[in-house]
Amino acid sequence: MRFALIAKDKPGALQTRMDNREAHLAYVAETGVVEMAGPILDENEQMCGSLIILEVADLAAAQDWANNDPYAKAGLFGDVTLRAWKKVIG
Repeated sequence: MRFALIAKDKPGALQTRMDNREAHLAYVAETGVVEMAGPILDENEQMCGSLIILEVADLAAAQDWANNDPYAKAGLFGDVTLRAWKKVIG
């Protein structure tokens, strides 16, 4: 099952993102459940959030993945939404 994780960074948290980016990318690689992902950009093309498509068994697994993301553990996000997502194109 696929889930879209949409996370908005807390205002002024770019340094927190940068400080934890390497650990976040390592987590993505080692867990093997991320189908696609990338940062959301603001009007100045600065990273200000994340869009991550997870392929996991259920919502509980998606929530567990999200909770253990180094970005989440560092307190980067002000708002996180997890929604079931159906791939139609791509």
